[in-house]
Amino acid sequence: MAEFDFNDLKRRMDGAIQSFKSDLAGLRTGRASPNLLDPVMVDAYGSPTPINQVANISIPEPRMVSVTVWDKQMVGKVERAIRESNLGLNPITDGTTLRIPLPELNEQRRKELVKVAQQYAESAKVAVRHVRRDAMETLKKMEKDGDIGQDDNRQMSDRVQKMTDEAVSDIDRTLGTKEQEIMQV
Repeated sequence: MAEFDFNDLKRRMDGAIQSFKSDLAGLRTGRASPNLLDPVMVDAYGSPTPINQVANISIPEPRMVSVTVWDKQMVGKVERAIRESNLGLNPITDGTTLRIPLPELNEQRRKELVKVAQQYAESAKVAVRHVRRDAMETLKKMEKDGDIGQDDNRQMSDRVQKMTDEAVSDIDRTLGTKEQEIMQV
């Protein structure tokens, strides 16, 4: 009997979930998070560089992000990169440290963020379903080629479906938590 790799299936589904969670981490809620600045690229020494490679990012207060730039000459570039990042943030420069207060989110902006989170969740579910479809096709082919019997195919298909259901419910749970976080005033 040929071997079907459930570990690979799990790894691919977990990859879709992790990608979804990192997308959510970049969404701005009312609370400060170091991941908030992940999309910011700084023009450092002639090439675009992630902000966390030129500065230390910390959260001194729930509604404040602190960015400590390592190289004094980079402070202006880091500040400009944050202002131009379309995150709606206005850093306050204090020596080599930038303090970034997070403005309150209004009701309309919160609802927009929830919609974006839902789109991320739907994309993650689609990715999980693609992994499921690939697995089901592989199982059908294995049965057709005589590598596995009909009963084995049915058992394995049920296991694949169970893994898919678990992944989708994990996505739904994560989305629910994030929606509550976003709508919390």
